[in-house]
Amino acid sequence: MIKQFIRKFKPSYELYNLFKRSELEHNLSKYKKYGLSKKYYSSVSSQDFEGLNSPLNIHDRLDTRDTLPTQLEFQNLSVQRQNELLTWSEKGYVILKHFFSPERVQQINTEVENLNRTGKAKWVGNKMMFAIHYSDIMLQASADPELMKIINLIMGKKMELFQSINFLTGSEQRTHSDSFHMSTFPYGNIIAAWIALEETSAENGPLHYYEGSHKLPYIVNKDFGNAGTSLFLGNKLYSDYEDKIASILEQHNFERKILLAEPGDVLLWHSNLLHGGEPHRNKELTRKSLVTHYYAEDAICFHEVTQRPTLKRKLEFPSL
Repeated sequence: MIKQFIRKFKPSYELYNLFKRSELEHNLSKYKKYGLSKKYYSSVSSQDFEGLNSPLNIHDRLDTRDTLPTQLEFQNLSVQRQNELLTWSEKGYVILKHFFSPERVQQINTEVENLNRTGKAKWVGNKMMFAIHYSDIMLQASADPELMKIINLIMGKKMELFQSINFLTGSEQRTHSDSFHMSTFPYGNIIAAWIALEETSAENGPLHYYEGSHKLPYIVNKDFGNAGTSLFLGNKLYSDYEDKIASILEQHNFERKILLAEPGDVLLWHSNLLHGGEPHRNKELTRKSLVTHYYAEDAICFHEVTQRPTLKRKLEFPSL
């Protein structure tokens, strides 16, 4: 009961955040930009931005088929890559086939095993969090220059690597959007990359996603009665959020896609694209992957699900 109270009581998080200024002050200049009187440690949620204009990113306003071909960095890409990127605005995702070589995929898998063996980063359940903070190899893969160039192109602005999550098996997570977990203001200023580190099939829990669903309104706490108060988080369960997403999908006719990927394939998806994990039918199989998230440098970063500002640890890039 006490643990539940602490988890719901916003000041308990603010006290913790008080000692994390270096990881939280990134929001201060943006609060000032939007006229918000907030401390770096304060609770933050979509309610703080009600009444404020949330400008759309360029490729949420304009079609990538029209804008990308005019840009020099796009013109310098291979024809295959160009064709892959053109449908971003329409579909809310792109698939970069064979982006990482078999040798690079093997290097990443070996490094993950080494991190777990040495205890630098360990599997917790089927996840290994923030391996980029403990390995130059993981950091270089997650911030691959060619990948960053593509991400910046389709987002129309400079993005920065935030976190990595390695998966040993499929998540089997119900359909959701990243924007509820890793949120921004203005909305839509985060993008995810899913990197296949082995072949995926119907047996080992592939990803699913709903093409075009990124164009739906962003779902926030108040949309399913979970706004809470100035002192306490709402009382709804996470499953209530998932139920809300399921009910929205029932009202639309988005095509459900299943990603059967090959090692080295990369899926980039919009922060509001509805996606999840299929059932893991053969429990003897793994489904190794690397998921990375990137925030826009000019956005307020927070977590709508917990109403907390985003902690950003500085990344130490190796000198080349």
